[in-house]
Amino acid sequence: MDAIRVHEYGNEDVLRLEQVPRPEPDDDELLVRVRAAGVNPIDWMVREGYVDDALAPSLPYIPGWDFSGVVEAVGAERSAFEVGDEVFGLVRMPDPGNTYAEYATAPVEDVILKPETLSHREAAAVPMVALTAWHALFEEGELQAGERVLIHAAAGGVGHMAVQFANHVGAHVIGTASGRNEEFLKGLGVDEFVDYREQQFEDEVHDVDVVLDAVGGDTLERSISVLKRGGRLVTLPEPPSEDIIEKTRADRDATVHWFSVEPDTTTLSEVRTLLEDGQVQVTVSDVWPLSEARAAQRESQRGHVRGKLVLEI
Repeated sequence: MDAIRVHEYGNEDVLRLEQVPRPEPDDDELLVRVRAAGVNPIDWMVREGYVDDALAPSLPYIPGWDFSGVVEAVGAERSAFEVGDEVFGLVRMPDPGNTYAEYATAPVEDVILKPETLSHREAAAVPMVALTAWHALFEEGELQAGERVLIHAAAGGVGHMAVQFANHVGAHVIGTASGRNEEFLKGLGVDEFVDYREQQFEDEVHDVDVVLDAVGGDTLERSISVLKRGGRLVTLPEPPSEDIIEKTRADRDATVHWFSVEPDTTTLSEVRTLLEDGQVQVTVSDVWPLSEARAAQRESQRGHVRGKLVLEI
């Protein structure tokens, strides 16, 4: 089968399209004919060697964690799935998911049936960003109806899902992004928009219950000042330093949270219902064939992506 493999850490040139044996499912796994695979920032971060040991795979490895496809074979153990079922999910994370390939094996507990209303390319774009956004808002951020939430990078993969989830539960949603995304985000439910290129968000936004920070660095530190006392700041790029944790507590009596997303089919099932009911939508901005994985990761690494990037296989 065709697969993208990485034999050494480095830039996108280390991504190689190769012929490799088709995997065989273990007793508690499915073999899935992959129709589309999500491209996420963590993919190029792992490729560059920027992650800690928990996410660093042994070389060579096949990138990718989320996908959509068709069940080709079922392991020996009985399961609810049959050959021909269309499934999607976030696979094995933090262990390698191996989804940049024509076929991938997946633990039965990591996948669910694909939403009937979505194409494979749309479904593949959902799992990682939706699970990240949901966990950040409702598990770490404990966001409630009527609260104010500031979402940085609101037009990105995680951001555009978070905007819709927060809007769905009745929160007041404030989003930062570049000006070209204002109408897009207002269409998804943003109540207030801040163009980060033209405005300092801390001059425009105050008394926020929850901040969801998908940017990190200076944006994380500047976000402390917009929190209410007792607020919650959830950051995604990397664990916060002790200095940031202490400053947040001292200045706002607030907490800082960080987590690593993992497969969660209970939450993914809730997201699927929202997608099928049309209450949430996923935006796919660009699609590449597997052979152009280098271009896809290059675009992801460049940043400023609206929604998600996908490989169609």
